Amino acid sequence: MIEVNGLVKKYGKKTVLNHVSFKVNEGEILGFLGPNGAGKSTTMNIITGNISATEGTIAIDGNEIRESPLAAKKKLGYLPELPPLYPDMTVKEYLSFVYRLKRCGITKKAHLEEVCSAVKITDVYNRAIKNLSKGYKQRIGIAQTLIGAPKVLVLDEPTVGLDPKQIIEIRNLIRQLGKDRTVILSSHILSEIQAVCDRVVLINDGKIIADDTTESLSNRLEGNCLKIRAEGKAKEIETALRNLNGVRSVQRLGCKEEGCCEFEIRGREQTDIRRTVAGYFKNSPWLLLELSVAGLSLENIFLKLTGERIENGEDEL
Repeated sequence: MIEVNGLVKKYGKKTVLNHVSFKVNEGEILGFLGPNGAGKSTTMNIITGNISATEGTIAIDGNEIRESPLAAKKKLGYLPELPPLYPDMTVKEYLSFVYRLKRCGITKKAHLEEVCSAVKITDVYNRAIKNLSKGYKQRIGIAQTLIGAPKVLVLDEPTVGLDPKQIIEIRNLIRQLGKDRTVILSSHILSEIQAVCDRVVLINDGKIIADDTTESLSNRLEGNCLKIRAEGKAKEIETALRNLNGVRSVQRLGCKEEGCCEFEIRGREQTDIRRTVAGYFKNSPWLLLELSVAGLSLENIFLKLTGERIENGEDEL
């Protein structure tokens, strides 16, 4: 649905994007991540046709953005970080304005009703935008992206400034919209990306450094990780776990319950150690009380791949 090939952007001698390439498949929700200054916003602006690339191509549903800009942009709905709203207009007036601006060929009344229903703003349709909450304003911003029935949505920081309840509502809305559309979601809220997106593309210093699901990234970077609670002699259990095939490291997390202890067990790369660990306890004198998978969080993946250090000055992840 979206193909980004060899994207380069230079400002004088400074290279902001250095041959960036990735694809977004039809019906996929892609999380696009990057630290400040990585080139994320520049890439988003080039995809939406707001700035031009120095080199490279972007095709949206087969339409190259520079060769066929009108055809490409008809496939695209864009929500910038600050929604382009006119606060003195009513919701109805604003969406009617966007409808005319996009030269939409769909029957107006039915189309706007469908859009308002999709983002749940029907109840404020005749109210002035300036009198609405931040959450409603964000929904109106998303509504304008849907006018013209685009196949692709590009959402830049769609939950900035929202309270926790509003964040959950917008997150659920994005999931719903992604069922029959392709979505690129940019966000600094890493838990949001992990909760909503099918895949993650991470950019740093103008280059793509990761393109995969968060689960696959976690397994690739650290191997399988388990947390267990066992009843028995902690030192003997720890020693036995260290000697199991495929185990890379064992860390004792503490013995909060009398006679029991918790451990974190990391397997070698691409190794599933669940059956090995469970099998050991089945044939041992000790009792396995809990076992859970504990892969790297998206926050840790982000820090590890970008080479960032955590705030308390510990070693890089």
